[in-house]
Amino acid sequence: MGSKLVFIRHENKIISGLIDGNDLVEVQAEDAEKSSLLGNIYLGKVQNIVKNINAAFVEIENRQVVYLSLTDMKNPVFADSSHPGKLRVGDELLVQVTKENTKLKAPLASTEFDLTGKYVVLVHGRKSLGISQKISDPEERKRLKELIKPYLGEDFGFIVRTNAASAPDAVLEQEVARLVRDYKNIVGFGVHWNCFSKLYSVPPAYIGEIRDSYDDEIDEIKTDDEELYREIRDYLEIFQPEDLPKLVKYDGRELSLAKLYGIEEKIKKALYEKVWLDSGAFLVIQPTEACTVIDVNTGKAISGKTDTEGTFFNVNIEASEEIARQIRLRNLSGIIIVDFIDMESEIHKKKLMRHLSEMLEKDRIPTKVIDMTALNLVEITRKKIRKPLAEQMKQ
Repeated sequence: MGSKLVFIRHENKIISGLIDGNDLVEVQAEDAEKSSLLGNIYLGKVQNIVKNINAAFVEIENRQVVYLSLTDMKNPVFADSSHPGKLRVGDELLVQVTKENTKLKAPLASTEFDLTGKYVVLVHGRKSLGISQKISDPEERKRLKELIKPYLGEDFGFIVRTNAASAPDAVLEQEVARLVRDYKNIVGFGVHWNCFSKLYSVPPAYIGEIRDSYDDEIDEIKTDDEELYREIRDYLEIFQPEDLPKLVKYDGRELSLAKLYGIEEKIKKALYEKVWLDSGAFLVIQPTEACTVIDVNTGKAISGKTDTEGTFFNVNIEASEEIARQIRLRNLSGIIIVDFIDMESEIHKKKLMRHLSEMLEKDRIPTKVIDMTALNLVEITRKKIRKPLAEQMKQ
């Protein structure tokens, strides 16, 4: 049984929710009036180069300044085709915003940009073809490699996404051709545009949720908002016509879509510091500037139990499942430190780490268990893409 992607308006925000059964698994909130910079490509101008941090600050549209690491500056595309290659103040070049700004940091940009489709990502500067590791069938990997390889360019390559598995040849070729056409327009004509121009816009975040969802995961795409319905339909007709049958306009007159799935109440709970588990144990989730700390507490779970080691193991297993769910739901990222209940058994520790890794593999955003320290603290990293839910809702 697949899940549902649900889109509602709440105050001044567009809420995107992934519903599995009756559970809210993922949620994004974006300002309905303000578009995100994330993924957009600009012709920017270098305003300052700071040698001691090996970085440059580049101005883009509307006097917004982005941070460009010189360490990661690869295959830059300059407006001046005769540019010697070493970055200078005043240079104009193509940059893509790869991370949103935070309270203390400017948006992060890169010169190695990419164009993302549902099935394939075109990557500037990488003359290679990669295939998602989640596509494990050797014959399918061979089919995809033979199909996409002829499209490789001298200055760009491709990453084949999980959704490409079993997708028809014609659908894949159509998307690849569109990405190549967009890329050539950006590189060939974009450098001649006025400085600070936006050369490429990614769709709104809620449309990105449709594009990035797994085919076998989503049964329905549902909204009760007429404007959102039209925008989603228009997008699907052009870019994902195969998913049009999944789109549903909800017309519940007595019960809104938000009330039907309890979305507002579930978001409110996702902002609480304390999360109760069925066993009576609970989690305490505390984001900080440097990392997010999650503490597992026995609470009432230990009451009346004599086998403390076994109880601790069972609570930790239960907690690992809820932690994986909360990381996705709250969109926690960066470094995450989990303080599980201390256990003596090395076998229990290994089983816990293996189970936690399995739970985190369900996340679409790359998430990895690093290790358990000598103090029994578990380190997790999750790629930073969008802001955490708490910050999205506050703005």
